Amino acid sequence: MARRASKDRNGKPPTQRQLRVGEEIRHALSAIMLRAEFRDPDLVGRVITVTEVRISPDLRNATAFVLPLEGDAEPMVEALQRASAYLRGQLARMVKLRYLPALHFVHDESFDEATRIDRIMHSPEFTSGLEDDEPDADAEAGSETDAS
Repeated sequence: MARRASKDRNGKPPTQRQLRVGEEIRHALSAIMLRAEFRDPDLVGRVITVTEVRISPDLRNATAFVLPLEGDAEPMVEALQRASAYLRGQLARMVKLRYLPALHFVHDESFDEATRIDRIMHSPEFTSGLEDDEPDADAEAGSETDAS
């Protein structure tokens, strides 16, 4: 998955350490979600994808972007916030860091945005604009073959 161009509050891109720790936490969270040992009814039986984890420059806070495979995202994100202490405890067993960051969960809307853009690009209004340009390209190609 392509990494989003994220910057911290000072406008600096994330450091290699932030990227490495974020990826390590993402993999560990994905493994925890795969086991799905939750008691919360909003999380039981849900398939959750962790698309990205962004770490603050001091490595004390982590924002996990999550996406449900099916169903509404809002109750899932709220349930993950409630279960963040449990998830943090599970992470402590899997990831070796001096300080484990506090977890915050956010619904990842990048896939919704990509779907919206794809729909626009395949809409009749957009494709009809492209078809108007194609005859000019054919006319130029035909004039080149006539000149030969």
